[in-house]
Amino acid sequence: MAYLDILLLALVAAFLVFRLRSVLGKRTGHERPPHDPYSRRDNAGGESRDSDDDTIVALPDRTSKNDIPEDSPAAGGLRDVRSADDSFTVSEFLEGTRMAFEMIVTSFANGDRDTLRPLLSDEVYENFSGAITEREGRDETMEMTLVGIREAEILEANMDGRVAFLTAKIVSEQIEVVRDASGEPIAGDPTKVTTVTDIWTFARNTRSRNPNWTLVATEAPN
Repeated sequence: MAYLDILLLALVAAFLVFRLRSVLGKRTGHERPPHDPYSRRDNAGGESRDSDDDTIVALPDRTSKNDIPEDSPAAGGLRDVRSADDSFTVSEFLEGTRMAFEMIVTSFANGDRDTLRPLLSDEVYENFSGAITEREGRDETMEMTLVGIREAEILEANMDGRVAFLTAKIVSEQIEVVRDASGEPIAGDPTKVTTVTDIWTFARNTRSRNPNWTLVATEAPN
């Protein structure tokens, strides 16, 4: 019986080997190599290339600095700024303007002179700090929520020696209210969103290593 069991097992094993070979096939030495998803392909035939001597062509920098709008009245001045500082781009300046605007108006409302000081010229800082002092003297508080900036565009650009001056129009939506010592609102509306337009001028020495622009003038639109 033991020999019969061994014979049956051998027959079963032989049958399984036969079935596997019929399903999987057998190697002949001419099989295609497994696909390598990281292999490079040439431009003509699409065949993979394994040589270490292949030339690697660097892709061009797609980040264009030529973003000066030709239809802008400030185009000529912006080109002058670009000539003085080849790292200048309109898009980066406007992005920085939005960030600076939010920091400045929020810090002014909160009476945060430390944050305001490096962002403003001496003259503008004195005006902002003076307004904060007057508000504090009346024991008033100001609450300001910047809902969002709807628009930021450059109106003027010019060079004065090495210093670049850019004037931007910033249209924002704000909720603003001033309260007296008892907390009662005396100006503004805490439930109303107001559209505000500001004209701000920024300056920067193009030879300076400091990339930041300074607010040097503010005005209301005509």
